[in-house]
Amino acid sequence: MFCYQCQEAAKGTGCTVAGVCGKNEEVSNLQDLLIYTIKGLSILANKGRDKGVDLDPVDHFIMNGLFMTITNANFDDQAIKAAIKEGLVLRKTLKEALEAKGVALTDLHDCATWYAESDAALEAKADSVVVGVLATENEDVRSLRELITYGVKGMAAYAHHALNLGKEDKEIYAFTTKALAATVDNTLSADDLVALTLETGKYGVNTMALLDAANTGAYGNPEITEVNLGVRNNPAILISGHDLSDLKQLLEQTKGTGVDVYTHSEMLPAHYYPEFKKYDNFVGNYGSAWWKQKEEFASFNGPVLFTTNCIVPPKGEQLEKIYTTGASGYPGCTHIEADENGNKDFSAIIEHAKRLAPPTEIETGSIVGGFAHAQVFALADKVVDAVKTGAIKKFFVMAGCDGRMKSRDYYTDFANALPKDTVILTAGCAKYKYNKLPLGDIGGIPRVLDAGQCNDSYSLAVIALKLKEVFELNDINELPIAYNIAWYEQKAVIVLLALLHLGVKNIHLGPTLPAFLSPNVANVLVETFGIGGITNVDDDMKMFLQ
Repeated sequence: MFCYQCQEAAKGTGCTVAGVCGKNEEVSNLQDLLIYTIKGLSILANKGRDKGVDLDPVDHFIMNGLFMTITNANFDDQAIKAAIKEGLVLRKTLKEALEAKGVALTDLHDCATWYAESDAALEAKADSVVVGVLATENEDVRSLRELITYGVKGMAAYAHHALNLGKEDKEIYAFTTKALAATVDNTLSADDLVALTLETGKYGVNTMALLDAANTGAYGNPEITEVNLGVRNNPAILISGHDLSDLKQLLEQTKGTGVDVYTHSEMLPAHYYPEFKKYDNFVGNYGSAWWKQKEEFASFNGPVLFTTNCIVPPKGEQLEKIYTTGASGYPGCTHIEADENGNKDFSAIIEHAKRLAPPTEIETGSIVGGFAHAQVFALADKVVDAVKTGAIKKFFVMAGCDGRMKSRDYYTDFANALPKDTVILTAGCAKYKYNKLPLGDIGGIPRVLDAGQCNDSYSLAVIALKLKEVFELNDINELPIAYNIAWYEQKAVIVLLALLHLGVKNIHLGPTLPAFLSPNVANVLVETFGIGGITNVDDDMKMFLQ
């Protein structure tokens, strides 16, 4: 195996024996093969895009398949094999449809032509280096191909959530297949791939806007909300991940059953949406970021529903308490499938919860969030006045991901060290490094403004663009905003590319720069966009505040 798509890549270069995330060699190779299969489908889809061929099943499969390969989403080898086989059937059907319309299928790349008639053939292909990252020998071309692929993976996750709410954009699908096909096109130069990387950022913005519209259209605009951190004495289900449609169905089905529902990690921002506040059994948030789940799941006592990543491989008695749905999966855990209308039956996990003890309280109090773009716009006059009077000297965008590395304590220390006339804008689970710190407020404006999940980094960009307009600036980089962002997986990659597309410069990324950036590609990002890393709190603070 070889994998370096996440920030915790072994030795800062890549995982070669087993993933730091917990995936084994077989799962890693099968994920590579699924991506290979999807790229083959993409080549064919591009040929049929304007030929009247029904591509909905293909496009939807590609979004789900890409999502399955995101870090910590799916460890189930059987589920990934099933997805590969489904992709091969779709590809065969698509080839026949194209041939029936007289579309020439000459000069296809190998990934658009191979077929596995048995598990043995599939596994043999999965073991072949030709389907993996290292199949591209030129390190700069490889770096750019992977950067595009990882950006598209993150984009697919957001498009998948939007689709679950009935919202889709065919242009996003068309770009996805175009980009994936380009990553196996040996006629494209490094310059071509750099241009495609920036175009990926453009569609990243479009996809996050689509999901924002889907979420707010279904559940209302997030509003300032105080979220309970304590517990009640009822059996309960803990829901993790990002998919709000799953939460909605779970709350409907637990209503009146005596079973409470708590959020964990990236599901915390669900409390900010007005629609979810009507459920009396939607109690609060339990615990913190994804990497703390082993001890927090144990003390929670009840079963846990994963709607997406991030799964830390469970062991022993924890295994039977884990339920997965959507693109997530883990061998030995119960997976809940949707029916043809997208409905899910959560009765098994609800009955399971009734048999278990209520959660053990691990903290009390509350935290405040809900500062997405609509809410901040409602406070715009107050924010602008604070900037004009000097009460707020600078904003720090500290969005992104949390993780288990000790080096990530830097972000807690950085937040604590910030001058009291600064405000943190955050989204994603990176907030758990500082959202419970007593950082106070500035004239009633909290010094930590949580916009929501990682996809709500879109809100932070919209807020920045609005401030640019209000202050009549020519360039978004003239704003008193600094970017000190933590990354972990591929959704953070698409957020970064989206910010670059919007013209944001001088973003600092940590705790380490991506292993998949070759020295030359990293240098292009540094010279063109001012991308940088982090060092230590004192030196970085001086640099940001100068």
